[in-house]
Amino acid sequence: MAKLIYSMITSLDGYAEAAEGGLGTGAEDPQVHTFIGDVFRPVGTYLYGRRMYETMLYWETAHTEPDQPPHVLQYARDWQAAEKVVYSTTLGSVSSARTRIERAFDPDAVRELKAGSDRDLTVDGPNLAAQAIRAGLVDEYHLFTTTSVVGGGKRFFPDGVRLDLELVEERAFDSGLIYARYRTR
Repeated sequence: MAKLIYSMITSLDGYAEAAEGGLGTGAEDPQVHTFIGDVFRPVGTYLYGRRMYETMLYWETAHTEPDQPPHVLQYARDWQAAEKVVYSTTLGSVSSARTRIERAFDPDAVRELKAGSDRDLTVDGPNLAAQAIRAGLVDEYHLFTTTSVVGGGKRFFPDGVRLDLELVEERAFDSGLIYARYRTR
């Protein structure tokens, strides 16, 4: 059975999306980007909300831009090879290969997807992840924490949910970004 992983860049004060501006520095570092690519290369399916899908759609054509470094080209190949499920009531069509739209998040369907997959899945975007967390579907949490405090926005973890997690891996990067991987107990 595959694991469902929730991973995002987050500010030091726990926001996956800042109310104003970016989340701080660190993620654009080639060392960090290469690490992220290596960690998520085995993922077979990405579960996205509409906004996260539209952000990640860049990777469908990233390889066509001139002078891309090797780590960007590798990440683009890996992303293109994975299945993508977009949960949206408003998106009319998708413009990437291996992608389908689901109109509603169905926890039972995701349980079946996990049970029938030999490759891990990720849930990306704080709103969609909150639904998966509340349904008890997330097996691992991968936080990439920047050095910035942004003071507001969308939280990485949803309010009203208690999780007792076990730290299984951590790493600090020269850029100041901290990676921490937790699993559910």
